[in-house]
Amino acid sequence: DAGSSVEEIEFNWDEYLEDTGATAAPHGSFKHVDTSLQNGFAPGMKLEVAVKSDQNTYWVATIITTCGQLLLLRYDGYGEDRKADFWCDIMTADLHPIGWCEQNKKILKVPEGIKDRIPDQEEFLQRVLKGACSAPANLLEGLHRGKNPLDLIAPGSRLELQNVRDSLEAWIVKVVENVGGRLKLRYEGLEDSDKFDQWIFYLDPFLHQVGWAAQHGYSLQPPLAIRSLKSEADWQEILKKVKEVEEESSVPTDLFKDKPVIGVHSFSEGMKLEAVDPMAPFVISPATVLKVYNDKYFMIEIDDLRPDHTTSQSYICHVSSAGIFPVQWSLKNGLHLSPPPGYPGQDFDWADYLKQCGAEAAPQSCFPLLTSDHGFKENMKLEAVNPVDPEEVCVATVTKVKDSYLWLQLEGSKKPVPDCIVSVESMNIFPVGWCETNGYQLKPPRKAIVNKQKKIAVVQPEKQILSSRTVHDGLKNQELNSSDSVVVNGKYCCPKIYFNHRCFSGPYLNKGRIAELPQSVGPGNCVLVLKEVLTLLINAAYKPSRVLRELQLDEEAAWHGHGETLKAKYKGKSYRATVEVVRTADRVADFCRKTCIKLECCPNLFGPQMVLDKCSENCSVLTKTKYTHYYGKRKNKRIGRPPGGHSNLEVAMKKPNKRRKRRKHFFVHKKKRSTSVDNTPAGSPQVSEKKSLSSSPTQSERSHSLAQDRDKRKRKLRTFSFSDDENKPPSPKDIKMEVAEKLQLDSNPLDWSVADVVRFLKSTDCAPLARIFLDQEIDGQALLLLTLPTVQECMDLKLGPAIKLCHHIERVKLAFYQQFAN
Repeated sequence: DAGSSVEEIEFNWDEYLEDTGATAAPHGSFKHVDTSLQNGFAPGMKLEVAVKSDQNTYWVATIITTCGQLLLLRYDGYGEDRKADFWCDIMTADLHPIGWCEQNKKILKVPEGIKDRIPDQEEFLQRVLKGACSAPANLLEGLHRGKNPLDLIAPGSRLELQNVRDSLEAWIVKVVENVGGRLKLRYEGLEDSDKFDQWIFYLDPFLHQVGWAAQHGYSLQPPLAIRSLKSEADWQEILKKVKEVEEESSVPTDLFKDKPVIGVHSFSEGMKLEAVDPMAPFVISPATVLKVYNDKYFMIEIDDLRPDHTTSQSYICHVSSAGIFPVQWSLKNGLHLSPPPGYPGQDFDWADYLKQCGAEAAPQSCFPLLTSDHGFKENMKLEAVNPVDPEEVCVATVTKVKDSYLWLQLEGSKKPVPDCIVSVESMNIFPVGWCETNGYQLKPPRKAIVNKQKKIAVVQPEKQILSSRTVHDGLKNQELNSSDSVVVNGKYCCPKIYFNHRCFSGPYLNKGRIAELPQSVGPGNCVLVLKEVLTLLINAAYKPSRVLRELQLDEEAAWHGHGETLKAKYKGKSYRATVEVVRTADRVADFCRKTCIKLECCPNLFGPQMVLDKCSENCSVLTKTKYTHYYGKRKNKRIGRPPGGHSNLEVAMKKPNKRRKRRKHFFVHKKKRSTSVDNTPAGSPQVSEKKSLSSSPTQSERSHSLAQDRDKRKRKLRTFSFSDDENKPPSPKDIKMEVAEKLQLDSNPLDWSVADVVRFLKSTDCAPLARIFLDQEIDGQALLLLTLPTVQECMDLKLGPAIKLCHHIERVKLAFYQQFAN
């Protein structure tokens, strides 16, 4: 129904963890997920690379670090010297696995820069390649070049799956879907039916590449459950067709190199033990080793003493299988052991039962040692597969921990199920956020968390507000007899605060989200109304943590307002900061205007005045760049980060005066504007010159004005005024002239260092992203290789900032081709 779908869309892990006071299970505890994220290339791997100065020769290089499909390499021989490190793109560079030159009669030759360090090439190569790990050949050449290994298991790929319910025989399965390594598999021959589909993680010990069964002496037979659906001749025909197209749909063998290795067991037929049925993992029951296939596999059956029972719960295990325990394990851990159906009496006793069955208990030595060093604790949250309906991945809570086993309460299953018993090494449990990362629907809790009633200002919506929470229930919920009571129409009663979403939203606030805010908040208690307004603005930001820092209380300022703690959430982290809020109605308008100035948006974006058609500041015709300059001259004061600081938080606005000369090296392109600001925080800055660029009537006056501008630009900040009627916005003709100017480079980007790249970015409107380039050590060569998909994937940027960044990169590329390319 519509209601439940809204709930699913709105589920937010951060809010849920905060509301429940719980913590997320540590990501490092999910080893199978860690393995799935590895991209196939690792620091330390070696490959053969074409030498730049002589494209006909090659030399051995070592991978220093990876960034998507980009590799940072260092030729062997440079040792710890980083000066010659270089980036290259797997898709375009001339890269090969170790041994390729020898096979293809190509020349390995020491690069010029290290010739004097390597007197004997043969001896050097023998030494550095001894025991070295080569980069995977399949990821450097052919169809799989540059792909993430996990992406190679694409829909349509074929694998072999052992039948774990009734025999060890395998059958071909086709991948229907790959969700972060969790595969939806369909038996070959059942193309039109999903009734027997299975969800299995790609590292499951019973899943193999095609050809495994033949290599290990197992036959290819469809499982009993589907065998009767076709004749034996039909199954053989299906197998024949699969073998004909085996090459096209096969999966690389080295993809399974991290699969758990199955060890040798020491179980014998007839031994008794305690077990959890993986198909219904809700209880621990007595079980029997029904059959031993070989030294690796054996079959277990859950005991059932009813004389008329027709179905048996049996399944195949290996020595490391989850859910098998020695006799008395439940008793020693204070857990309930469910007696076999048909057992006389309620109190189950192992000694009597073994005597009654004439069987022996499997010795302790048959079982692997259990560990409690795994990081899981009671009340931690995670995401888990529903064993009753494996299509579902649910929000889950750890209710109990015993050795290396967890009891999970599935809070999001369609139908309530008992607590599930899973191993800490289960591949059916995932860290918080795994579904969102992989684009899969997570089943949220069935019951919403009921928050204690909050006192809050009334919000009057223009349209339906996105949030489903009832935090806007307003003054009707305020407790009038409390110390924070509202004095209606009095000194402390705030008027309505309007969100004028047509006004310019500045560099921090997302215009689309502003448009979705309610039309107004209030009237009500000043502190409550303004706190609600600021909370809505923080949540409407591109980076809520950054806006919170802009609003954070400056301890040096003598505002004498009211300190309120506000929260922001960004990229899975929570931030808190104390923000100044005025308490009296007479100061509300000034507070709103000053807050707008802090956020570099139109001073009328929110406040007691509703903007109907045209903003008095005429903000609709001014560009984002000009707004930035309007506010650019405020004091460069670092107030400190909100607690739980984020590594990607930008520093406060830079002082442009000191940057001006340095920019000249890379960015000769200059925009022409009038100058000088009277920067009073309460009002709009005034342009001191009488004639602005757009209002100058003649060409000679314009030239004279520009000559003055160039002199003043070195010491004064450029801007347009909002409130001076003499200054009009630039004409479209002038704007066209500005946009048409090309980027002129003073040096070849191929020679830029990381510092040069950072300096260039700081001269653009993408200055906040410069820190990422510094952290990732991206120099000029790497910059020219960046593309939109790489930028989005590796820098974790939203589409808007990524496109703006790529626009600047493309300008550098264009200038490079025009100025420096042969």
